[in-house]
Amino acid sequence: MKTSVEQSAIHLMRDWIRIFLPNSQAVSLAVILTVGFFLIYFLAEFLMPVFAAVVLAYLLEGLVHKAEVRNLPRTPSVFVVFSCFIAFLGYILFVLMPMVYQQTVELSQRIPAMLGRIQTEIMRLPEMYPKYITEYQISEIMIAVQEELIKYGQDLLSVSAASVVGLVTAMIYLILVPVLVFFLLKDKSTIVQWFSGFLPNDIVLSKQVWKEVDIQIGNYVRGKFVEVLLLWSASYVTFAMMDLNYAMLLAVFMGLSVIIPYVGATLVTFPVLGVAFFQWGMGTDFAYLVIAYTIIQSFDGVVLVPLLFSEAVNLHPIAIIVAILFFGGLWGFGGVFFAIPLATLVQAVITAWPKIGERSVDVIY
Repeated sequence: MKTSVEQSAIHLMRDWIRIFLPNSQAVSLAVILTVGFFLIYFLAEFLMPVFAAVVLAYLLEGLVHKAEVRNLPRTPSVFVVFSCFIAFLGYILFVLMPMVYQQTVELSQRIPAMLGRIQTEIMRLPEMYPKYITEYQISEIMIAVQEELIKYGQDLLSVSAASVVGLVTAMIYLILVPVLVFFLLKDKSTIVQWFSGFLPNDIVLSKQVWKEVDIQIGNYVRGKFVEVLLLWSASYVTFAMMDLNYAMLLAVFMGLSVIIPYVGATLVTFPVLGVAFFQWGMGTDFAYLVIAYTIIQSFDGVVLVPLLFSEAVNLHPIAIIVAILFFGGLWGFGGVFFAIPLATLVQAVITAWPKIGERSVDVIY
């Protein structure tokens, strides 16, 4: 005789099988998600230019669609949007990156002087607080820091040794990615029709999930792009007006910091306040910088985020952090950037899945 617990478990398993396995909608969605995940995971290293081009084409498609809505044919719309994209890419490559590189070199040259100043201040601690810290402890800490710096310098040399290969790869990307973006935009309908031939026929649910995710991802990624530009511009104007050293480099850090929710804003605080402290000390200018920095961060959190992401799915902070850790561990910086859209995809699938079960139960019973 089977116990009531065993019978309940059997009934539960049977109901689960009846709900999900016979449902072709659920099977199709599961197959598409599984195949897509494994293709991206295992082929990302080889087809990274293609994936990058797909992402960029997806972002630019919104602008092309807006141009088409205003009665501009598809091909001219693609040429206009693509020309703007190339102009923006040229500005980044030939104006922004050289400026950021120059300021990075200048900052790296001043790091030894900054570390020397920090060491001097630290060595004063035993005199100021003899009951809490000794010179021996300070010496041990300084030796450990020096060892870490030496290791970091060796890592930089190894990276520099591989810079030639990285430069060649970057040149290939700069040629292939724009070409792929252009043809993905120009021949979108042909490519989508060809790709649809590999999908199952019964994908109504998959289309429903993709429609919801498409809206959320589009809103998030385009909104995040606008947020980066606005925060970068506001930071650069503020830092330049205050005559802060390395204004462009720090402004770029400020803009990119919004890509990683919660964590980015905390990390960027250290270089901004650190540069201001070594330039001005704990004076009036430093206090003004702290106030300006606080206003910029508050403007981003209070005004920009609600305005740009009002239609985005409201994910719990724990879900966002888990998504950043998981997808960042899988795909690095790209995974961090798309952590929230991917989490949105997971949420959309989870939200739609019980509806399948409910419909299946009605059919079975």
